[in-house]
Order: sequence, then C-alpha cells, then structure tokens
Amino acid sequence: MWSRLLRVDRPGIHDNFFALGGHSLLAVQLIARVRESLNVEMPLRAMFDAPTIARFAQLLIEARNASNKSPVPPLKPIAHKGAIPLSYAQQRLWFIDQLEPGNSLYNISAMYRMWGPLDLGALRKTMNEIVRRHESLRTIFRNDEGQPVQLIVPKLELPLPVTVRTGLSPEAREDEIKRFAREQALQPFDLSKGPLLRVSLLQLAEDEHVLVIILHHIVGDGWSGTLLAREMAVIYEAFTNDRPSPLPELAVQYSDFAIWQRQWIQGEVLDAKIAYWKKQLAGAPPVLELPTDRPRPAVEAHHAAIVTYTISQKLLDRLHELSQAEDATLFMTLLSAFQLLLSRYSGQEDIVVGSTVAGRNYSETESLIGFFINTLAMRTDLSGEPTFRELLARVRQTALDGYAHQEIPFEKVVEELQPERSLSYNPIFQVLFGLQNVPRASFEASRLKVQREAVHPGTSIFDMSWFAFETDEGLLLRVEYDTDQFEETTIVRWLGHFQKL
Repeated sequence: MWSRLLRVDRPGIHDNFFALGGHSLLAVQLIARVRESLNVEMPLRAMFDAPTIARFAQLLIEARNASNKSPVPPLKPIAHKGAIPLSYAQQRLWFIDQLEPGNSLYNISAMYRMWGPLDLGALRKTMNEIVRRHESLRTIFRNDEGQPVQLIVPKLELPLPVTVRTGLSPEAREDEIKRFAREQALQPFDLSKGPLLRVSLLQLAEDEHVLVIILHHIVGDGWSGTLLAREMAVIYEAFTNDRPSPLPELAVQYSDFAIWQRQWIQGEVLDAKIAYWKKQLAGAPPVLELPTDRPRPAVEAHHAAIVTYTISQKLLDRLHELSQAEDATLFMTLLSAFQLLLSRYSGQEDIVVGSTVAGRNYSETESLIGFFINTLAMRTDLSGEPTFRELLARVRQTALDGYAHQEIPFEKVVEELQPERSLSYNPIFQVLFGLQNVPRASFEASRLKVQREAVHPGTSIFDMSWFAFETDEGLLLRVEYDTDQFEETTIVRWLGHFQKL
C-alpha cells in the first residue's frame, strides 16, 4: 500500500510516511485501503501518531484484536428508479441556484491549447463516452414539492460546437482566446435542464485549436477535472486508432454515494459529529476584520482578480524540514504562518479560515466524477503570544480534529449552527487557504502538442482564497481576491509579508 501510494520502491518499515512525500490526502487514501482490505476502521490521526510501517502495524494489530471493525456501511451500487436525493453538498448549491438563478459563480473551467492534427470526430465521441460512463454528467435537478431531487437522463448526446477564428495576428489570437474562454466560463447552466457539462472548441488554424471545458460544481470538483483529463487522454487515444475504450465500467456511481451518505450520516452519527463542530465554532467571530482598501459592499458582487507569487525552493526545503521536525504536514506549517499573518493584520487572536479537503475518504469514490470536496473551518487561538512552534502545535491539533470530523459536509454545519447571516459576507469564514495536492493530470494525445492554461472568469466566492502549489521552482502561491475590497498592490504586499513570516 505504501509503495503504490507514495510511488516508492520497497519503503523501509521505519521510514516516515511524511518524509517520503506523504501528506494528509495520501494518508486518507491509505486509511481507505486498510478499511477496504482488512475491514478495520483506523482513525486518520493514527497516520500522524504512527507514521512508520512498524508503528502503524502495531496500532493495526491492536485495533484488530479489539474487533474494531469498520462501522461505516460499504458503498455499493443501489438499485433506484426515478427521483434520487441530493448529497448534502449538492443540496446547498441547489438552494443557492434557486436564490440566484443564472449565477456562473460555481462554474469550473479548464482550457487546453492544442497544436497538430485534431480528430474532431474522435474528440466528440470521446466526450460522449465519458458522459455515458459517469451518471453525474447526465444528471439534472428538479423541484419536487419544494424538495430538490436529481434525475439521471438515460442517454445524452453532448454537443461540441466549433467557433472558427482563423487568419488572426498573434496578438489578436491571444485576445480571442481570452475572450472565448471567459465567455464560456461566464455562461450559466440551467440545473433543471442540463447538460451540466459544456465543451466548446475554438479553431484558430487548421492545426491549432483551443478546447474549453466548463462543468457546474454541483456535478464535479477539482479532482473530477483531473479524472476528466485522464479519461479524455486514454479514450481519445483509443478512438483515434479505431480501438474501443479500454477503461473498465465504474463499480458505483455518484447517485449511489448520495443515497449512501443520506443513509449513513443521520441519527447518532450525525449528532456526534455535529456536536464537535458546534463546540469548535461556538463564540467564533462572525467576520475577519481585515483592513481593506475600500469598504465592504453591502451586497457581495463577487468581482475578483488573481495574483501569483513564488517562494524559493530553498525556503520551501526549510519549511519541509520544520514540518517533519514538528510531526506536521507542510499544509499545517503554511496555515500556521497564514493565520499569524491574518492575526497581525486584523488585530484579532481568534482566527477562522476555511480549507478544502478532497472528501473522497473511500476508495470507491476515487474514480468518480462528482461533487465530493468539503470545506473545513480551521479555528486557531493565537492568544498568549505563542512561539511559532507552539502555534504550529495548536494548528496541528485543530487540523487533526477537523480531519476526524470531515464527513459532515460544511453545508450541514452551517445549517445546524445557524450563524449570523449577511449579504455582505460569507458565514463562518471569509478567507480560504489550501495546499493543492490533489493528483494533477492534463489531456495528452499522440500527434498533438497540448498545453493546459488557466481560465479565470473574474469571479470569487470569498474575500480571499490563497492556494499553494509545489512546483519545480518552489512554492507557487495563487491568490484570488475580491477587487471591490482590495487593490492588487495590497495583496502583493501581503504575499511579501507572508514570505517573511
């Protein structure tokens, strides 16, 4: 298990999981494989308390001797006809869509520039094969006497419109690509009609194309984008060579997960996990009082821009060393520095920051396109002038406790807490921070040079969202910020201060 997940040949029994490149997402996947193979439920914290094979094996033996079998029912295909309940996360987005129909805020975008001989027929056939495989991409959402339900369309033919813009100068070509991608990203979906996946092609020359893919968040997430790219590459390669798709049929579908989640997370299970979040967030400040360049609007308009910044590989290596010395992950170390930065700027010692987790805690969900991602509210007490190591210990504890209760969708936490509501800011937290370690993949094909590029429609859900990516050059920071409140120069200055911290 360690070897496959870490991609390390023959790891030693005393090698540290995190020193070998492990992180919280891989730890979740390892726990899922233990559950699946041995029917033993191990807490995620066990990976942090016993990060070597030898120590983890001892905890595993103790758990098996204690008959600590998994209390979680298995995720299996469920026979169903007609209307299906929504998952908790889907339900939240559906209600938002009812309040703000035609909103493109929850569109997920990807763009691929392609040079070479494109087989348009094979590409169209590829996209429809993926739609056939994943029920989520054939799902629509209806109102059934005030309650949302999802319906799966048995057969759906996804169109692939082609816009031709040939003969443009290099500068005009770049402008047209940006215009085309932004136009596609801002076009809303109708959840009641579908399809909730949109694929469009821009032809710039006989051998130059731009493929733009837009997916509504209610049927997908960042991990789904990686799966989509991976399946596109495999299936397109097969179809261009007159071969059938080599991908096996999926064992379960997202609708099975939605039903399973509703059946499991209820009653005592729901009450116990909600109790943790109620206690954890009791008395938390409703708003992070950051100094802004302009007053916070009475109603959020979600206008946004992006700034990027790179921290050197040398400094990143030192951060890894500190993390390992403190039995923490790189994410925990970065979050500690980030919450310290926010405390310095806001003057507050009680800081709540949102952070996303993949939400795919069961191996059966790893190959599904669907909305699994969850957001955890990371609340840290910075009172008492702690040293950085002491602060990191607090953040580590908060993160591990949050991971242990991550099955409760954030939407359900908000519903139960009933926090102070305002059209001016998001409930619970207004700033997001994440280290992106979700597997990345790009659409690749023989005879084509493919380059993935970012699409930013100029919208943002939060005041600020900071995302960190490990690259060959160091740590890339990508900050999406609300332009109604902040100037670019302010965000750039904060990034410099973050690096100093």
